[in-house]
Amino acid sequence: MERTDTKLKEGSVGVVQVQTLKLKLPPEGFKLEKGGVLPEIEVAYERCGNITPDNRNVIFVCHALTGDSHVVGRYENDPIPTGWWEGMIGPGKGIDTSRFQVICANILGGCKGTTGPSSINPATGKPYGSQFPKFTIGDIVTVHRMLLKQLGIERVAILVGGSFGGMQVIEWTIRYPDEIDKAIIIASAASLNSQALAFDVIGRQAIVDDPNWHGGDYYDCDHQPTSGLANARKLAHITYLSQRLLEDKFGREKQQSWIEADPAFKKAIDRNFGTFFQIESYLKHQGDKFTNRFDANSYLHITLAMDEYDLAERYGGLDKAFAGIKAQVLIVSLSGDWLFTPEQSEELVTAMLGQKKAVSYCHLEAAAGHDAFLTHIHDLKRVIRAFTRDNADPENSYKPKNWELRHYQKVVELVPDGSRILDLGCGDGALLNILRQNHNCTGNGIEIDVEHIIDAIRNGCDVLMEDLDDGLSMIPDNSYDMVILSETLQTIRKPRKLLQQILRVAKEAVVSFPNFACWEVRKHLMLSGRMPKGKQIPFEWYNTPNIHLFTLKDFLYLCSEDHIKILDLIPLGRGFVEKTLLGLGLKNLGASRVIVRIARDS
Repeated sequence: MERTDTKLKEGSVGVVQVQTLKLKLPPEGFKLEKGGVLPEIEVAYERCGNITPDNRNVIFVCHALTGDSHVVGRYENDPIPTGWWEGMIGPGKGIDTSRFQVICANILGGCKGTTGPSSINPATGKPYGSQFPKFTIGDIVTVHRMLLKQLGIERVAILVGGSFGGMQVIEWTIRYPDEIDKAIIIASAASLNSQALAFDVIGRQAIVDDPNWHGGDYYDCDHQPTSGLANARKLAHITYLSQRLLEDKFGREKQQSWIEADPAFKKAIDRNFGTFFQIESYLKHQGDKFTNRFDANSYLHITLAMDEYDLAERYGGLDKAFAGIKAQVLIVSLSGDWLFTPEQSEELVTAMLGQKKAVSYCHLEAAAGHDAFLTHIHDLKRVIRAFTRDNADPENSYKPKNWELRHYQKVVELVPDGSRILDLGCGDGALLNILRQNHNCTGNGIEIDVEHIIDAIRNGCDVLMEDLDDGLSMIPDNSYDMVILSETLQTIRKPRKLLQQILRVAKEAVVSFPNFACWEVRKHLMLSGRMPKGKQIPFEWYNTPNIHLFTLKDFLYLCSEDHIKILDLIPLGRGFVEKTLLGLGLKNLGASRVIVRIARDS
């Protein structure tokens, strides 16, 4: 796909075209993982954006179940762009074509130009139909890779895919770990859950039960299995949308035009047990539209390949599956998605963390459901743009500010060089970057605020979106050398539980917190009788995030009760009085802030 417009609108890639490449196969053909052989394979693909002389700036987009290579742009005779991810890709967008060349190819078994069941079988001169061999996601990925190799592209800067496309990305990162820099997996999973499998099983049955299916050899027939394919699509389409979106969009509203139709039409609807609900009209429209662009045999083959994909089964566990990956990974889940649930995305994250891989995770609010990664992409676009930023570029690398270096100095001194760190409440990743750049540390931050997560990812950090009050549920035992919890413990609902979780996931931790027994706080209470407000407690009592006002003595007592060892204790005072009190050994009275290094007392 080439950019042909010289004056493009902002964010547009202009006119694109489909290209077809015949793969160079060995004499015995392409051997599929399930035993079949294809004597020849053609691949339809599109590309946009300029490629660098070293061919190293390619983003390959793996399309979803019924997608195709037309990911962005408009064809020569189209008045407007018609790409299926138009809002995501283009100059200055989430995937920036002013920096990357984007390539998307129709998958093996598809019906949009790549060899599939409707393609001509060279052995018979007729469409493959029932003779087309079954294939796997692994076969799809191998064909994609062969395409890139033939185009002279040996390495992919970024792989990205959602849903079924995300499964392809997962497979690619596992099979060819040395050929990928970054990978983005959106609303996907290592396998389908049983509910999703059930919908696919019924959908395929609707096709094969259609009397016009003819065992898959329907291409020369007068009628094709459009009824079965339409019903399969209707069923699947329900899973792509959330209950909330359907309720907001349709509810129990009636289709007025049907109600006002002539009596004969209304009688026909009644005879077939139809209804006048708008949702029925909408699903009929979706089914009819789908039969005009997709092939029933392709749908059968592709959904079967997706259903049979199971990483844990193949490798004996997800942790083993991800043992060899080398790409930096971003995983995104959607709140309204019940087809590929957030819990399935979190399983991927946990498995990668257990193997100490570079992974970020972001859970986005998207009430529209699974298809929101295509339709409601405001935050997704920003997260992807941050992740695709080239942090190796000196202009983009994070430069710690002098005040940050001063603020974190005492904490940094307690962290051994080369440690694997988990920074809880990491903000924009300032501390992580100081430790990474100056002390060769690796690891992750944890944040709950999406704005901070975007900033931290943009600054080159691997960040996990998780609520600390949930107890680090995604993190496997002993995943880190050290956890850092800076000025946050007093804001947690269950600080005792969090401390236990911290020492579950790491050998040691550095915890800093304000000491509410210091001289300045006591003086203010004694003289005014009100909670103080200032540098130490910069909030009024009614809107403070500090829900546990504890002291240094309180913390030490809790550690004693829970068998937590204090390895280092650094009391910090601000003014002359506090520093004098510390000099006299009165830590609880003189310290306005405390830094401790703790460990499990085995």
